[in-house]
This record gives sequence, structure tokens and C-alpha cells, in this order.
Amino acid sequence: MTAVFRKLCRDDMPAAARVHRASFDERLPWLAQRHTPGEDRGYWSGHLFATCDIWGAERDGALLGVVAFREDWIDQLYILPGAQGQGIGSRLLDLAKETHPQLFLWTFQRNTAARDFYETRGFVAIRQTDGAANEEKEPDVLYRWRSETR
Repeated sequence: MTAVFRKLCRDDMPAAARVHRASFDERLPWLAQRHTPGEDRGYWSGHLFATCDIWGAERDGALLGVVAFREDWIDQLYILPGAQGQGIGSRLLDLAKETHPQLFLWTFQRNTAARDFYETRGFVAIRQTDGAANEEKEPDVLYRWRSETR
């Protein structure tokens, strides 16, 4: 069965937070469990839901991936580890690209899978930091994408 993509509502935010945590902890084990499940739910239900468009991909009623974006920014993009490599992340990313002529996002330098994913989809690294300014104190990289048609 193919995934269904839809804009998420506030009631979906606990599931979105679980997708985020499962993917984050799988890809970045050295940063795992930095926040409690309650903190994750609060962040998704409060800050992200208030400031971003949030879309999800689901199959058989289970949320598999999420993207949170706003003007010029992708704030979050996470796909459950078992659902990666199925085109879900690409389609969620395309939803943001269809809405905005340029997008920026941050990812950690050590997250080579994410970096490869974004670079393959037209994002270009424009700045690297030592991580001093982010919560995790982890070196990161800023990416930019620009629409070719706008």
C-alpha cells in the first residue's frame, strides 16, 4: 500500500514527535534521549504547530514521516528508520519546495545520510559551524535550495 500524504492537525503532534524521536535517535545515537517524550510532544504541539505547516506520510493509519516548514525554512524532516528509502522523505520535501521558492535548513555535519539526501535533491551547503550556537553543541551545516523556475 502506498503512503498517503496530508497536512497534520494538532491531534497528530504526539505521533509526529514519536517519528522525530525514533529517527533522530537512530541516526544520531550520540545525541539520543536529549529530551523527554513530554518535551518532544510539547515542542511539536506548541512551537512547531504554531509556526510551521506540518505534513505527514502515513500508511494503514500509522505515521511514517513528517516535515515541518515555514517561509524559507525546513525546520524538521524525519522518516521512521524502517520507512526510509521508499520516497517518503523526497515527497515530503517536495511539498515544501512546491510552496516556497527557496529553502534553508540545518543538519549536523556527522549526519552523512541526511547530507547526502539533501545534496542529491539540490540543496547546497553554504556554511559550516563548530556547533557552539546550537543546543546540542554539535558541528552543523546550513543548506540552501532555490527553485530553478522562480
